[in-house]
Amino acid sequence: MIPIKHIFTLLLSLTFLYCSGQKTNQKFDDLNKSKQWDLVFKDNCKKDWTQKWTLDGQIATVENTNEGMHFSAGPEAKNDAHHAVLWTKESFEGDIKIEYDYTRTDTANKYVTILYIQATGDGEDQFVKDISEWEKFREVPAMRKYFENMNLLHISYAAFGNDGSGFYYVRSRRYPKPKNKGFNTIRIDPSYDYKGFMKTGQKYHVVAIKSGSQLYFKITSEEGEEELFTWDLSGFDPITEGRIGLRHMYTRSAIYKNFKIYTN
Repeated sequence: MIPIKHIFTLLLSLTFLYCSGQKTNQKFDDLNKSKQWDLVFKDNCKKDWTQKWTLDGQIATVENTNEGMHFSAGPEAKNDAHHAVLWTKESFEGDIKIEYDYTRTDTANKYVTILYIQATGDGEDQFVKDISEWEKFREVPAMRKYFENMNLLHISYAAFGNDGSGFYYVRSRRYPKPKNKGFNTIRIDPSYDYKGFMKTGQKYHVVAIKSGSQLYFKITSEEGEEELFTWDLSGFDPITEGRIGLRHMYTRSAIYKNFKIYTN
């Protein structure tokens, strides 16, 4: 039989976690609904994407339809030329809120989709602040060209491990990777393993908010199922400005619609 004191401790722990989660959800809801946000970018994703976006990757395709902007990386796995990134032409300063509808159109069980938040060059060598000035360098958009040379926040979602084992997750990272350090040194804890699964063909509403030293990411399915992910950024140098990017690793594709960006 489990001692009563152990049961009591467990109940206290569960109560604390529940209350903490409720407080986090309330803080996100308050931020999301705040009237202090200014809408600074809006794209229903049905019209010519080249008016508001630029593309890294010569093999990727982008097609505007009534359903939204269908963005597809190249079909060949393990070929860096088949990665792809869509960038906003505009840059955004300060606290930021990004929201859009996302429908996964691939059936992959490997590789990731990424949201890049406020990207600039790290200022070393040719990698000046304005990333559009070295876009040719990214015609083959290998991952290392981004995590070695950019300042940004990264959120992996609709993300799978690379071995096809079925492992999925939601994670955040802070670029750039320090020289002579491993890729995982830029990960911001926690890693949400086996969380945030996104079904092929189902529309999700995505909201990402960077406010002060907190980063939030919420996905809501058409059925109303919700998951909220949060990260404390206080241990990292702040990200204050830059472009928004949508990255698809090779073989990944999705439809984006009603894309909005707010700042304050």
